[in-house]
Amino acid sequence: MKSLKLFYSTLLIFFSAQVFAQSKGEVRTIEEVAVNLEKALKSKNEQAEAAAYVELGDLYINRNDYARSENYYLKARVLYERLKNPEQSAVISRKLGVLKEKQRDNEAAASYYSKAAEASRKDASTELNLNDAKRVSSKSVSKKKSVVAQNMQINAERKNNNELAQDYQNMAEINVQQNNIPEATKNLETAYDLSKKEAPEKALEINKKTVDLLVDQNDFSQAIEKKKEVLEEDFIQQNSLRKVTQLQELADVYLKSNDQAQAAEMFRKSYELALAENHTRQAHRSLMKLDSLYTANGDTGLSLSLYRDFLSALPQILEKDSTLVNAQTMKNIEERIARLENEKLLQQELLQRRNLINYLLIAGLLLAFGFIVYALLTQNKLRRQNKKIELQSLRREMNPHFIFNSLNSVNQFIAENNELEANAYLTKFSKLMRGVMENSKNDFIPLSRELTLLTNYLDLEKSRFQDKFDYQISVDPELVTGEIMIPGMLIQPFLENAVWHGLRYRSDSGYLNVHISNGDHILTITIEDNGIGIGKSTEQKTDHQKQHNGRGMKNTLERIQLLNDLYHRNISCDVTDKQDGDGVLVTLKMKYGKS
Repeated sequence: MKSLKLFYSTLLIFFSAQVFAQSKGEVRTIEEVAVNLEKALKSKNEQAEAAAYVELGDLYINRNDYARSENYYLKARVLYERLKNPEQSAVISRKLGVLKEKQRDNEAAASYYSKAAEASRKDASTELNLNDAKRVSSKSVSKKKSVVAQNMQINAERKNNNELAQDYQNMAEINVQQNNIPEATKNLETAYDLSKKEAPEKALEINKKTVDLLVDQNDFSQAIEKKKEVLEEDFIQQNSLRKVTQLQELADVYLKSNDQAQAAEMFRKSYELALAENHTRQAHRSLMKLDSLYTANGDTGLSLSLYRDFLSALPQILEKDSTLVNAQTMKNIEERIARLENEKLLQQELLQRRNLINYLLIAGLLLAFGFIVYALLTQNKLRRQNKKIELQSLRREMNPHFIFNSLNSVNQFIAENNELEANAYLTKFSKLMRGVMENSKNDFIPLSRELTLLTNYLDLEKSRFQDKFDYQISVDPELVTGEIMIPGMLIQPFLENAVWHGLRYRSDSGYLNVHISNGDHILTITIEDNGIGIGKSTEQKTDHQKQHNGRGMKNTLERIQLLNDLYHRNISCDVTDKQDGDGVLVTLKMKYGKS
């Protein structure tokens, strides 16, 4: 007889190990959430992904699987933080606080409540989280009671029955610590009433806490009454699985009160209902309890009869029991979720690597571009410096023939014993040379200073070539010569050409006119003479004079080009024979700046 019973028990345990039971609705929900999570991961919809993680966390916490619940809550919070959604981050942090409080990890619970307060908007939820952080971290019962009372008032005003029910449970725990069992029972009953419509599973959990509290106080009659009241609730009568579970809990209370007959009766009812409604695991549990009771009373035959009855019905129950989910199926769901998460992680890593490569390429291109720009700027700076050096060199050059001829004139004055003329000429020459040297360090000088130098130069030439020409320099009255800046010694070479290659070959006295005018910030300088002209002058020049004149004009044109390159003054030069008589007309135009 014992060996046969052992065989039946082993067979039942084998079947029990192969199945994992939960409510019909919850099983479908887990599968549906897994499908939704899969869709969210494939579509890279992090908002939907986070919501699916929250649902899974809620489902597992209801099954007291705290490790999985915490894992999914943490994943959801990471996503909400990445999505910059502080409101949802606060909600998840609060859920984690509740979870840690269920595990009696008050330090972690307080930390999560505090994080929820930081992330939440500055409203009632912030105060609730701060109060809960104080409650779980405080060792003072009176302080705990004070903050729970504050939360009760807040949640009552918000009409948040779910949170308010939890507040009443918290207050009941404080009542138990104060050994005020009647008040604790009253608060748990209030929590039960608040939960039974919106959260029946929560209400059943609260009822079990109430019954356990009464049993601990050996108040079995009231505990039995509380359980019987629950059995009459509509949400129990309409759900066979809940009814079976409540009958089993009522039977457990009868056992603790040593009323084995009533306990056996309740287990018998729960067994028959579970068998009729195809709730395999619950039927097995009731059967095992009945077996223990029958064996204790010596009714082994009745016990074996129940075993045979259950085993004969087992194949049909397993086929029809929709609350059973193969353990492998649940494992497959977890593995599928983990695989999808790993795929997402790999995609993110690949994207990060691709972005890193792109950033490195962009950085390399920017560096190369910066180097090219730097090289171009350096090259341009060097070119500009070279041009400035070249311009300075050209500017400082003085016509060697002018100096030589001037010294010859002095020598001629001395040879003729005309010491007075020689001294006067040397004075003018030294004054001109001093002005030229002073202005040689600047690319631009005031027009007034340039006019002074030109006047000194023409005075010297007139002294050298007596009775060969008269000159006139005229300037438009509106021009402020002290403020207008022009290149120094740019006009002098054209005056020198007019004197040396035109006017000095005249048989009678000629003239040289210089006129400076302004139009729309364009300075126009005209140099007009009535010398022999360009053609005749070229015919009369020796080879040495042609070479000298070519170098002088080339020097001047190079200066103009360099000035245009460096300062963009748009200087233009036009030299032509006059159409209406002898002589040459030179026209210089340039933009001018002010000092």
